[in-house]
Parts: sequence; C-alpha cells; structure tokens
Amino acid sequence: MTIGLPPQNAAAPDSALLGSLIRGHRLRIGLTQRQLADLSTISVRAIRDLEKGKAQRPRTDTVRLIADALRLGPRARTALEEAARRGHRGGGDGRHTGAERPSPPVPLHPVIGRDAETAVVVEELRSGAERLVTVVGLSGMGKTRVALEAAARLHEAGLSVLWHTAPGPVPDFLPAEDDSFTALTGECAAYLHGGGQTGERSTRTGELPQRAGELPAQNGELSPWTGESLARTGELPARLADLAGSRGVLLVLDGVDTGLLDGHRLNRLLRDVPGLRVLVTAEEPWDVPCERLFLLSPLEAPAPPDGSDSPATRFFLSRLRRVRPDIAADARSLADIGRICHRLDGHPMALVAAASWLAVCDLPTLCGIVESDPAALLDHLSGDPAVSRLPERTARTISRLPAGHQRLLSALHKADADEFDLGDVVRLTGLPLPNCGRMVRDLLVSGVIRASTETGRSAFRVLCVVRALAPAPTRAPAPAPATAAAAATAADAAS
Repeated sequence: MTIGLPPQNAAAPDSALLGSLIRGHRLRIGLTQRQLADLSTISVRAIRDLEKGKAQRPRTDTVRLIADALRLGPRARTALEEAARRGHRGGGDGRHTGAERPSPPVPLHPVIGRDAETAVVVEELRSGAERLVTVVGLSGMGKTRVALEAAARLHEAGLSVLWHTAPGPVPDFLPAEDDSFTALTGECAAYLHGGGQTGERSTRTGELPQRAGELPAQNGELSPWTGESLARTGELPARLADLAGSRGVLLVLDGVDTGLLDGHRLNRLLRDVPGLRVLVTAEEPWDVPCERLFLLSPLEAPAPPDGSDSPATRFFLSRLRRVRPDIAADARSLADIGRICHRLDGHPMALVAAASWLAVCDLPTLCGIVESDPAALLDHLSGDPAVSRLPERTARTISRLPAGHQRLLSALHKADADEFDLGDVVRLTGLPLPNCGRMVRDLLVSGVIRASTETGRSAFRVLCVVRALAPAPTRAPAPAPATAAAAATAADAAS
C-alpha cells in the first residue's frame, strides 16, 4: 500500500533555489563544476558556493555569465535571474542554505535517450504516488545513470538526496561533497541491511555478504558502518526524520543485492518517516508489497532505415566521437550505425564496447563483425572495468533463471527466429497460457528479452547480448527452422 506524503507547500530558500537551478542545468548538459567555470570565466569556488547556497548576493554579471555558459533559453534565464534577485531582497540568516541539503553524485557523462523513463520516475517519487521505486534491468542497461538524473531533478525540486553505492567497480560519477551526511547514509543502508544473516551466502549472487557493520563509503572504499548498532538493534537512523522535514528526502540504494535487504524494516522506515522516498537500482526486484517495479529496457533501435535518429544511434554517436572524431555523421555512416545499434538491440553497454573497436577498424568493418559474430566485440578494447564485467554479469543472470526458463531460451536460440510471441512459447513448452505468460514476464524482468513492435504485433526478442553469451545449443545437421513455431513442429516430429 502506498503511504501518502505531506503537502509540499514550503518554498525553497532563495539562495538554495538559485544553487539548485544552476546545478540542475549544469548536470542536465553533463558539465562538471570545473567545465562550467572555464566556460563562464568564473572561479570554481564561486560556482561551488553558488550551488551550495553560500553566496547570498551574486552579481548580475555573474548570473549572466553562468546563463550564457549554460546556454539557457529565455524562460530558464528569467527564472535564474529572478532567483538571484530574490536572494538580494531576501537576505536572512542563512540557516537553511543548500549546504544543509545533501546532494547526489555528479555524473561524468550526459544522459541520452532516457528522458521518458527519467520523467516517470521523477514524477512518481516527487508527487508521492510511489514511495519505493526499484529500477531493474540487465547489467549495463544504464540503471545508475537514470537514477543519477532522477536524483538530480528531485534535488532541484527541493528534496535532500542520500546516495549509497554497493561495492563494485569504480562508479562512473563523482561523489557529492556533502561529507557531513556520509554517516547518515551509512546508517540508513545499515538499517535496511540489518535483517540479513551474517556469514551466509546471498541466494542471488552466491557470494558472501559484507560483514555486519561494514559498507562502502561515498568514495567507494570500504569503511566501518557508523550504523552497526542500528543493524543489530533495529533502531531508526537518528537524523533522517529531521532531514526529511516538510520537503522530503530521497534515499538511493544503487546496485544493491535486494536479497540482503529487510522488507519489514523498510515498512517501518516508510511509516515513521513520511517524507522519505526510496529509489533502488538492482538486477532483481525486492519483492515487497509497496514496491513499484520499473523495468529499464534497452534504448530504442529500430530496424534500418528507420534508426538514423533513434536514441541508440545518438548514444552510439556520443561514444564514437570520443574514439574517432574524424568520422562524419553522413548518410552512409548513419546507416552503418543504425545496423550496429539494431543488431545489438540498443543495449547501452554493448554499444560502448562496440564503439571502442573503432580505434582499430572502420565503421563498415565493425558493422560486418557485429552482424556476423558480435560476441567478440563485447570486450572493451581499453579494458573499461564496467564494460568488462558485462559478459560475466549477463552469464550470471542467465544462470539464475529457473531450469524451464533456460530451456526456453535454448529452444528460442535453436529456432533462430528474430521474434517470438506467446503462442510460440506455448508450443515450445507445452505449458498452459497463464504459465507461459508468467514465464515471459520473468524473462522481461530479468532483462534477457525485450518487447518488440516492429511487426505490429505483441512479440519479443532475445537480446543479442544474451544470444552471444548463452551456450550455443547442439544443432542438427539439417538447417535450423526459420521460426520458433517451425522448431517446435520439428521437435515434435522427431519425438
């Protein structure tokens, strides 16, 4: 059951509002504070003070230079200037500056092709329609990047943001500078992990969980939990309710193993802190009653020739420019890119890995390799740790599936059909339609398949990444059936 939130009528302090506007516009176009300082000819310290709400009375020229550097339109520029004027008029004692409101980490790259998904997550959490949103999807789908964008927009709307990252590769963002809230973030994470049984293996990862009282700090290194006692006694984190106040607080648990989280403690936390929202990114759902499951699918990548301006193509172009800025985005190049993106199903991390190969080959050659044997291209040439774990994590996701689901994937692989529907699943498995529907839903949630509407019907595709990494089925000497239904018929005849 969704618990309602108190009305948010309190206005943000003027200096904090100005800082939130500057930071929000900066993050939206993917600039660091240093880059904004260079573009605006304003010092990094001044930018930092403005964003934290410490600069009470910025000069008009300063605001104009920042607006120019951010390339703001007329409405956004007017809002920025009005916030600065209100700061001049307001004065005040500065007790509620932006420095007292923790902020999310700073992304290193702009978000591309996820506007619709981000808008839905932001609106549901901002309005209080949902208190817990869990973003799930196959590894490398961009869950953390969507969470970063959503957290930045919610921070701009006035919420405090506490960000916890699970142990793993070096994150693709810069940690926030709100050191005073690191302990509180650790306490919240410790509290929600406190119900786990120390020393037992996680049923989802097969790895030993962290020692009770140990969590990664904001910089990604392991440090002692200040909330160890909270994990053991079940006490609520001390300052959380005060921080939530009338504006609310967003707790982000990024990349966590939901099998180690305690749903009962979550319910208590949501009940006792009405202004709290929780955003989780994970490979599997938490499976608690109040959870809003948000499936993050691959970027849209239509079949050629319709994919020249698709989100996947724009994403690939952003990566191509870092490796081969000399390649012009002409009609021929866009056609090759469209085929690459469609063949890789718009999977963001697979596109990053494929783009890295442009350092040693041209676009037509890369396109040919992707269409013939994409598995080799899933290794990033520069050894990016996040990309290098894609094969391992995808294989782990496949191995976690129930045996029946794995047999279905093998049968679909053997059929070599581009698409399949519920009817194909019924014929391949021999199970009733409701069972097949649940099986397809499980595969969608795990991220190994995606919905497809290219043929105008409700159909699905096994991701190319999954096909490339799944064990190849034993093929008969005869040619493989052209469709999944044909494969089922051949199998029945053989039996």
